[in-house]
Amino acid sequence: MTVAGGHRMLGTVEALTLVVEQLEEDIVFGRLRPRERLVEEELVERFGVKRHIIRQALLELERVGIVVRLRGKGARVCEFTPQEVAQLYSIRELLEVKAASMIPLPAEKDLIRELTAIHRSHAKAVEVGDLKTIYRANIRFHQVLFAACGNPYLAEAINLFAMKSNVIRFYVGRDPRMFAGSRDQHERMIEALKAGSREDLIELCVNHLQPSPKAYIEAYRALFGEA
Repeated sequence: MTVAGGHRMLGTVEALTLVVEQLEEDIVFGRLRPRERLVEEELVERFGVKRHIIRQALLELERVGIVVRLRGKGARVCEFTPQEVAQLYSIRELLEVKAASMIPLPAEKDLIRELTAIHRSHAKAVEVGDLKTIYRANIRFHQVLFAACGNPYLAEAINLFAMKSNVIRFYVGRDPRMFAGSRDQHERMIEALKAGSREDLIELCVNHLQPSPKAYIEAYRALFGEA
């Protein structure tokens, strides 16, 4: 089977992964908007895969919280009301502050090296406006950072709520200055880890969460005219 007009034959697992990733990026980058319908027939034609691949992809996107399926209405891009955004980000702050308080400091050299490599990839992508790499590198940076807390269940919860907020978080990308701000905060997080400054690390983690919900709520109200 082929995906998105490609010519190479793909196995079922590979095709599913590519469909999930492309739809996820379409949603996160705003090419598919909140409430927009995801019609199976159109997706089958677009990606050139069997219907069961599309259905499984939508199930996976529903599982991570960026697609919702309604009885009799099919699948739609998830939306969050301003109130839901505030609730979601309050949970993210609680979890991420807890994880930051548990990371051994000063951080181990291996952690610093891994985060620095990810940061360089992210910074280069910001410089050239490579949205896909910005998105993927940002996710990886935070996964590695919070995994260092040593509690895999806490890290898993952080990853889950971060994924749910991806559709919110990337509205910040409408302003390129926000990407640069995120890049700079990543650099300061690495410096705080090196210096063993837990207070600075926690403050950076909290501040890092602030711009996205504000940008999303502004875009939501402009789009739907709702409080």
